[in-house]
Amino acid sequence: MQLNYALLDFARTPTVRAARAVLERQRNTYANQLRSLQLQVSEAYYSLQQEEQLVRVYDANLRNDLVVLQDTLDLKQAGLVPRLDVLRRRAIQAADEETLIQALADRAVARRQLAVLLNLPASVTPSPSDPIVVQPRWPLDLEASLLAAYRGNPELEAILATRTTLLQQSQATAAGLLPRLSLFANAGGSGSQTSLGDFELGGGGCCGSTALPLSTPNGWDWSVGLTFTWLLFDAGTTAGQARALTKQAAATAQQYAATRNDIRLRLEQAFFNHEASLAKLSSARRGVAAALEAFRDVRLRYLTGLDSELNLSNTQDRLINSLVRRINATVNVNITYAKLLKELLPMPRDPNAPIQPQLQISSQP
Repeated sequence: MQLNYALLDFARTPTVRAARAVLERQRNTYANQLRSLQLQVSEAYYSLQQEEQLVRVYDANLRNDLVVLQDTLDLKQAGLVPRLDVLRRRAIQAADEETLIQALADRAVARRQLAVLLNLPASVTPSPSDPIVVQPRWPLDLEASLLAAYRGNPELEAILATRTTLLQQSQATAAGLLPRLSLFANAGGSGSQTSLGDFELGGGGCCGSTALPLSTPNGWDWSVGLTFTWLLFDAGTTAGQARALTKQAAATAQQYAATRNDIRLRLEQAFFNHEASLAKLSSARRGVAAALEAFRDVRLRYLTGLDSELNLSNTQDRLINSLVRRINATVNVNITYAKLLKELLPMPRDPNAPIQPQLQISSQP
């Protein structure tokens, strides 16, 4: 048995601090990955809601095509419209059917993407049970959002922990050139058993023997002492390794600045797109109301023979485009809100802690 204990070791303290910095970096990386996962799930779910609504719109559009086509056939049979109107309606109905087929495929893909992201079994197919609810306007201005994003950001904290790790490792490596004093203690024992026999011949060839007792020698040994170690020359290898670690630590400053700029760019893009999506949503709502009223009037005029089928088709296309733009604008509002939320959302740094992300934000600076 041997026991060693370093009485004087200049590398011990920086080594311990480097290990703690590594743990802190891993914890911040874990929290940042949770933020990214939260955003991925939000985007996948909003995209699934978008595809679900588009399927409903295109399905309603196709059913309306069938109704208008039947009306056109009736008017053609009565001699009120030319054959051209019937052919045009059939072509429009075929094109809208293709659009619906593609929308159904896109919805199926969106469902599988969300299922894979949530690690659901292959037999489980997710489906949004609630309609699209638009998120409110982001309550903070751009400057306040940036300050809140920088404060305690795990992505930035991980870089700072990396810098601390490299600096402490550099000190621990440089300590290899300093003297080291250690205490050692050794203890051991040994034992063996031996049986001796003495054989003789006698009595005309008859054999006999004499057995001796067992011999059991035992031994113990122990020692205590000090070990003094000092690396006097290694051709600059240790010093070079320490300088390399120091330069890597200095390089993290550039990484920190670049990451900070990336966070600012992501926030600015999400903030401006969020404002634009809200404005486009307001415009799309007005467009849907006007297009729906126009379609009702044109369809009534067409059924009474006061308007042409071409005008009816154009008005129907404008209505469908308005509905699609409103859906896209609503989803874009929610996605940009989720991107803003990702940069500020608090996440636990302990893997054993429950994940209950809640963000309390106020419009007051």
